[in-house]
Amino acid sequence: MTPAAPYDQRTTPMTLTPPYDQQCSMQKICVLIPTYNNAGTLGGVLRNVLQYTSHVIVVNDGATDHTANVLAEFPQVRVVAYQPNRGKGIALRRGFQYAQENGYDFVITIDADGQHFASDLPAFFDAVRQKPRAILIGARNLQQENMPGKNTFANKFSNFWFYVETGLRGPDTQSGYRLYPLHAMKKMWFICTKYEFEIEVLVKSAWRGIKIEWVPVQVYYPPAEERVSHFRPFRDFSRISVLNTVLVTIAFLYIHPRNFIRFLFSKGGFRQLLREQLLAPEESNATKALSIGFGVFMGIVPIWGFQMLTALVLAALMRLNKALVIIAANISIPPMIPVIVYLSFFTGRLYVQEDATWVLFSKNLTIDAMKQNVFQYVTGAVTLAVIAGVLAWALAYVLLAVFRKKRIS
Repeated sequence: MTPAAPYDQRTTPMTLTPPYDQQCSMQKICVLIPTYNNAGTLGGVLRNVLQYTSHVIVVNDGATDHTANVLAEFPQVRVVAYQPNRGKGIALRRGFQYAQENGYDFVITIDADGQHFASDLPAFFDAVRQKPRAILIGARNLQQENMPGKNTFANKFSNFWFYVETGLRGPDTQSGYRLYPLHAMKKMWFICTKYEFEIEVLVKSAWRGIKIEWVPVQVYYPPAEERVSHFRPFRDFSRISVLNTVLVTIAFLYIHPRNFIRFLFSKGGFRQLLREQLLAPEESNATKALSIGFGVFMGIVPIWGFQMLTALVLAALMRLNKALVIIAANISIPPMIPVIVYLSFFTGRLYVQEDATWVLFSKNLTIDAMKQNVFQYVTGAVTLAVIAGVLAWALAYVLLAVFRKKRIS
């Protein structure tokens, strides 16, 4: 089956007012199109968008083709142009600034390569009435014809890290078809200049309390031989990976603890935590017990400094009760650390010929002595973690089976 054309070739007479102009004027909405060397598709995209609204801004991000000639055909379109090319992140940031300076509170971003359908604009216009302080993202069908395999993988990759960084699940965090509530994003600062900006703005907005909502949209992907992309896989993927590393670090050192404390001290927060996370009546005894056992294991395993982060990521992947995992992982609180270290050395005697437990009590403890006995400690700590985790899992399972059964009775 031949895919639908990415845009309507018909032009709208300039004397007719587009049907959504009044709404865009009243709600201060514009369409923002960043472009770089997309002269072959830009004209069609503009013709299609102008059928719905004349509130259109194009950011010419240092194009070197005949983009300027195409834009000259549309005098009703506002243009921000500069040289040289700076990247999609800069184009969007300058477009946001220009839109705000011209009185707009919302921008709907559409890519200039023709993959988005302007016929989906009304869905955004309708949704913004009900959710005026949310970022609306056009969720694409990622299983359709001609969808590049690398795009599907990259989107799943992005969705996972978005969840780790914000605790929010989303079907399509890489879609460029979005509505941004600029009035809710004032005084936010960004550092990214390329494709990774769309991840940064999403995560930081979620941290600020701006809701993220999803709007189903169509998408057109031309055959591989006709596709034009400025995404540089190695460089851009590396930049995205670095950004995610920074965002994850900030999330676990500040954002998640901050949100947890706010929730805990909010009205009814503790009861809700107890009811929905710890008790979680819909969860099975096996899942709860496994969460506790896994938490104890992660609290003892010798990766000091990364235990909580690793435990949370793995708990999310394994779909365990994250609250129970973190509580159980706190077996390694400061008063317990000397006991855990000693028991690790003690258990590690199974793997060495000469016992090195004495180094913990030696007055002449040296770095060299510790290095010589790391093997005993590491093997013992891993073994202790497995044993303690299994025992905690078994005990938790038995207690849950008994007490939850009594509660039901």
